[in-house]
Amino acid sequence: MSEQLGLTECVSIALGGMIGGGIYAVLGVVAGVTGAATWAAFVLAGAVALCAGYSYNKLNVAVADGGGSVSFVQSLLGNSTLAGMLGWTLLFGYVGSMAMYAFAFAEFAVGFSVVPATVFALPVRPVVSVAAVAAFVALNLLGARTTGTAENVLVAAKVLVLVAFGVFGLVYATSLSDTQLSYGFGQLTTVGPVVAAAISFVAFQGWQLLFYDQESVENHVETIRTAVYVAIPAAVAVYVLVAVVTVNLAPEALEQHPHVALAEAASAMLSVVGLSGLGFVVISLSALFSTGSAINATLFSAAHFAKRLIQGDLLPDRFGDTETEGVPEKTVLALGAVTAAFAVYGSLGAITSFASLSFIVVFGAMSLLAFRQRNAVDADVHPVPPAVGAVGALGFAPLMLWNLYTREPETFWMVVVLAVLTLGAELLYFERDVIQHELGEFEDDIESRL
Repeated sequence: MSEQLGLTECVSIALGGMIGGGIYAVLGVVAGVTGAATWAAFVLAGAVALCAGYSYNKLNVAVADGGGSVSFVQSLLGNSTLAGMLGWTLLFGYVGSMAMYAFAFAEFAVGFSVVPATVFALPVRPVVSVAAVAAFVALNLLGARTTGTAENVLVAAKVLVLVAFGVFGLVYATSLSDTQLSYGFGQLTTVGPVVAAAISFVAFQGWQLLFYDQESVENHVETIRTAVYVAIPAAVAVYVLVAVVTVNLAPEALEQHPHVALAEAASAMLSVVGLSGLGFVVISLSALFSTGSAINATLFSAAHFAKRLIQGDLLPDRFGDTETEGVPEKTVLALGAVTAAFAVYGSLGAITSFASLSFIVVFGAMSLLAFRQRNAVDADVHPVPPAVGAVGALGFAPLMLWNLYTREPETFWMVVVLAVLTLGAELLYFERDVIQHELGEFEDDIESRL
């Protein structure tokens, strides 16, 4: 059996990266914005992600060594500063994603009756989030890694649970209850679904992990291209199915307990056969498994990505020893520490919005790069998909920020502060030579005047 990953494994990795924890973490946040039209938000976000995937695939053909967004910018623009800032933004997006998964993991854990919500008047949720991150940091330090075959089984199980949930939910709603399904068609002419699509964008980022380890993929250009085009529509289909069922069967749960609404919907469905408790347990366990594996997989990929940034002098050497085999321990610990801090001090809405904003910027930038370089590279780039990806992704950002400013000002300012700190850190690091030079000239000028 070949050691390289084939199409099935690549589809599993891409699909697992999206469905692994995204639907459990973002559904409640998205539904809070657009209600019954949540399905439309996922369709729109998926369409923009697919256009971004097209851009990545074309750039991957144009750049001989592949490697993802950072390599694309370095090779086609020759701008290390821009490439490095893009790499940092992507890395912060991964941290936000892991914090989002850790937050959702804890919410589902606390949903079990045997787990107290507070201990000594202190909330348990942050403690569980930190414990989950710490556990997967330890697992990565031990060198554990899911093989391609195991990933196929894991993803198949996660998708099967969600599809079964969706299909049975539709049967229950249409045949076993008096529920009148609502699809929110009246909201399609409003800005709500577009804003919700922007917030949900983080749920469609897993596919681009394939571009960072291409040497382990058989016939990597063709295989990754096909995997991207299969995985994104499949994720959209699952999200739409789950969204329609949950919004219609658990509207009160989405308002009162949005983080565990899927489990509440499953409980309602199986109540018809007296198994409401079983439905809650099955979905909750699936959520714990999915969000946990998403933390693990994202941490593994983010650590390898950070190692490549260190090797390219785009991240300080103090974050890890690139000479070590595998992932540097310092890198894993640093990523875990920042993720834990986000999960403890941030709200789910702020974490989700910040992570989505990071991926919006990166995916929009890569789509714009593919559009502008379409005549300069031998990759047969059609202008429409990159244009849609650039306009769609970069158009999401102001809409999402406007929504937060008007609806959740505290979350808005938290996201703005995080974005400013990120940009400031990037500028200080990548423009440090220029800053030092300017400061030196300023000091010399002061000395000459004294």
